Amino acid sequence: MAPRTMGSRAAFSTLVIAFACVMLGATLPTPMYPLWQRELGFSPVVQTVIFASYAVGVLAALLLCGGWSDLRGRRPLLLAGLLFSLVSSLVFLGAGQVWILLVGRLLSGVSAGIFAGTATAAVIESAPEPWRGRASNAATAANIGGLGVGSALAGVLVQYLPAPLKLSFAVHAVAVCVLVALLRCVPETVEPDPGSRLRPRKVKVPEAARSVFVSAATVGFAGFAVTGLFTAVSPRIVSEVVGDPNHALAGAMPLLLLGASALTQVVLPPARTRFFLLTGCLLLAAGILLVALSVRQASLPLLAVGAVIAGCGQGMSFAKGLAAVNDLVDSADRAAVSSAYFVVLYVAISLPVVGLGAASQAWGLRPAGIWFCVAAAVLAVAAWASLAWGGRGSDRTRGRHTQDA
Repeated sequence: MAPRTMGSRAAFSTLVIAFACVMLGATLPTPMYPLWQRELGFSPVVQTVIFASYAVGVLAALLLCGGWSDLRGRRPLLLAGLLFSLVSSLVFLGAGQVWILLVGRLLSGVSAGIFAGTATAAVIESAPEPWRGRASNAATAANIGGLGVGSALAGVLVQYLPAPLKLSFAVHAVAVCVLVALLRCVPETVEPDPGSRLRPRKVKVPEAARSVFVSAATVGFAGFAVTGLFTAVSPRIVSEVVGDPNHALAGAMPLLLLGASALTQVVLPPARTRFFLLTGCLLLAAGILLVALSVRQASLPLLAVGAVIAGCGQGMSFAKGLAAVNDLVDSADRAAVSSAYFVVLYVAISLPVVGLGAASQAWGLRPAGIWFCVAAAVLAVAAWASLAWGGRGSDRTRGRHTQDA
């Protein structure tokens, strides 16, 4: 018997919740890294490698099957993403060795990579009339907000309830199972083409957009490097540098950053792309430097304030950076350009924190964290200077053209 099809409001709500649940699962391990490190005895470098394997899964999914839902339908890809998320949580439930943690993170990354593009499109396409103008904001909130809520929720469960390394994943697995059943009732939003050939998504940047792409990708790299810092290393900063072993507090730090990012992206107006992109660069740099100062001073309030300011700058520069690039390319090239942009961002969320793990093992977490933040702030300022100079150059060029006319 075929499942009953949902109405538009129920389908829209189900897709938003499923999106948030998958992204939530991606950050559940954040407050658990210190516990696994003590239990399994691995080094800070190995901890960051475990975290970074998530980005490998995201990139693989984005590049291999980023456009498959356009050909085979949204629902089959979303069901596949939920199943990868479920298997990831089940793997973490049996985690007792480092390689199992690596597999769990990789599978979680694949699920998030599938959902990043497919769920965004499905949420927008399924939105009922009252939500049409805000569907993109809802998708952004589910994506970034889910990442922030995951670490905070796991932190509370780890700190205050039994089975600290198991309970979060058990709850998540049950939630995913419920969503698999519900998603089968969500109507398809595209017409599948069963005879189409599935190919990896191309990554390219047209020449006309390369200058802006480099600047936008530079600040995006800085912003996502800081996201990697908070989702991989902030529990160590809270416990080792600040000196507070509370796991709930450690889990709340990524929520401050990612929650500020999500809220900023939701409330940003669609106009004034360049102004908000430049402002985002400066806010990101200021927030990162506050984080560096918090590490130097071992100050939890400064860390929290820096996280919020950096999150606002990250959300602003991320959203407007992609918009600025897309404004310069044809619609036929936007998927490829977006893929290139996300490749840069997920390299940024993984490789720098592995370097931070190695540096912290060699020199200590405090100096390594400070220099990491300073380097990220320099990137954000460099991107601001490049965009500001390029904009003035463009203004002068437009002025000469006007005079010639």
